[in-house]
Amino acid sequence: MKKFIALVMAALLVFAFAGCTKAPVEENPTDAADVTTEAASSDLDYIKNKGKIVVGITDYAPMDYKEEGSDEWTGFDAEFARAFAKDLGVEIEFIEIDWDNKFFELEAKKIDCIWNGMTITDEALLNTSVSDAYVKNAQVVVMAADKVADYADAASMADLSFAVESGSAGEDAAKENNFTYTAVLTQADALMEVQAGTADACIIDITMANAMTGAGTSYEALAKGIELTSEEYGVSFRKGSDATAALNKFMVDNKAELLEGLATKYELTLAF
Repeated sequence: MKKFIALVMAALLVFAFAGCTKAPVEENPTDAADVTTEAASSDLDYIKNKGKIVVGITDYAPMDYKEEGSDEWTGFDAEFARAFAKDLGVEIEFIEIDWDNKFFELEAKKIDCIWNGMTITDEALLNTSVSDAYVKNAQVVVMAADKVADYADAASMADLSFAVESGSAGEDAAKENNFTYTAVLTQADALMEVQAGTADACIIDITMANAMTGAGTSYEALAKGIELTSEEYGVSFRKGSDATAALNKFMVDNKAELLEGLATKYELTLAF
């Protein structure tokens, strides 16, 4: 009887052990985990899979702005970005960002790119994947039109107070020239400081100065003075993003059909 019980217990133990042992799985280099990893490594696939590209911008004519009475973004960059989104087969969403935090917004995936007349700087190249240059730009001094002739160079402006957009190429130019300045949220705010008389001058992109000052504009009494720097615009994607190469190809393929027409429309000069 004892032998019989011992045999039954042994059989039960063997059965239990067999039930807890998994059969070996044949290794497959294209299993689900590998596929997921591969897909996640492609920023372009990430954008396509969610069906939308989120573009980080500020209110900056003539690159991204809204016509009076309209809720739709327009401008050189807005039209350019829409055309690229259509080519990718995705929707587009524009989000106004704090320009000083643009790289954090990008890395956190709150936006997919910075596309807003962004000057190609060492900081941008270090923190992001930057497209080829597409538009030429310069940082210029804007002040009361009747004062422009009094200031022929940076040295003559040493005693002036400036307004600049925080984190911008304009702020870099102010630092390089040891100007006294106040950093504000946007370039439009910098113009308003000069208009209000709380700053003697501001430093903004020549593209915006051409669009926003002089006869027929909101700042008729203001005019651009000297150029402090020359530079070029690019689009920033996340570090290592393959969307950068896709945009570079799109620019080359659509230069004549799209970009030259936009440059004429918005009075800009292409960089390529």
